[in-house]
Amino acid sequence: MEDPRVLTRARLLAAGTSAFEIARELRTGELVPVAHGVYLRRGDHGALDGTGRHRVLARHFGSTLDQGEAISHISAATLHGAPVWNLPLTRVHVSRTPGAGARHRGRLHIHTARWMDADLTVVDAVPVTSVARTIADVARTVPRPQAVIIGDALLRIDPAAAAWLPRVVEAASGLHGVARARAVAGFLDARSESVGESLSRVRIEEAGLPRPVLQHEVVVRDGRRCRLDFFWDEAGVVGEFDGAGKYSDRRDLVAEKLREDALRDVGFEVIRWNWAELDRFDVVVRRFERARARRRRQ
Repeated sequence: MEDPRVLTRARLLAAGTSAFEIARELRTGELVPVAHGVYLRRGDHGALDGTGRHRVLARHFGSTLDQGEAISHISAATLHGAPVWNLPLTRVHVSRTPGAGARHRGRLHIHTARWMDADLTVVDAVPVTSVARTIADVARTVPRPQAVIIGDALLRIDPAAAAWLPRVVEAASGLHGVARARAVAGFLDARSESVGESLSRVRIEEAGLPRPVLQHEVVVRDGRRCRLDFFWDEAGVVGEFDGAGKYSDRRDLVAEKLREDALRDVGFEVIRWNWAELDRFDVVVRRFERARARRRRQ
């Protein structure tokens, strides 16, 4: 579904809506303010999540930028279509060449940037940092879990960006956070298919577990091909992340149970974890160790 467009006070007045009518619609909640003099209709506002509302606002501010300015950082990530998890979305991030004004200006967070030709692109007629540049900027400036989530998603959206990413990161040498960006760039994997899977990879690394293969395919006895979220080949362990809503239909739950039985029938141990356990991953580590021990006894 296409995002709604914001309504500005100036545009409403020009269309014949009076200041009194605007004030009344704000009082009744028919108009919801998203920035000073910038609104969404109540239905449009309610249909969007936090990332969606930020994306709409970033697109609006992007249409007002001057030459040498571009939407950047997490705001660019939303315009490219990436999810933003557990990060503040109160300000739209804009990068511009040196000589800019205040670091914060209303709902804008201004960054000073040095551009290469490949650093800029256009999304919905708005100047935006390229996917590779966006990954590098995000990786320098946000915590590692959130940077990995955004980076994995952006590489799924634009696989070609992987070839540019090392050059973009090295061009940032000397900037704050570039060492962190190098580490994140080397860890990203477009095969992670969701926020939960990307965060799982971070937790697996933090726990010191072996790095698993992602989206590995195995053939079970009846000839079916099963694609696995995580696979530890040497340990013979399959890992599955159960995201919210994964089994909303009972038939999905039954099918997954049969799939798990088929994997065990060919000798694999299967462990699962959910969103809550990502915050207490020691539970998953112990589950993995027990599964590995069982496999060794086979």
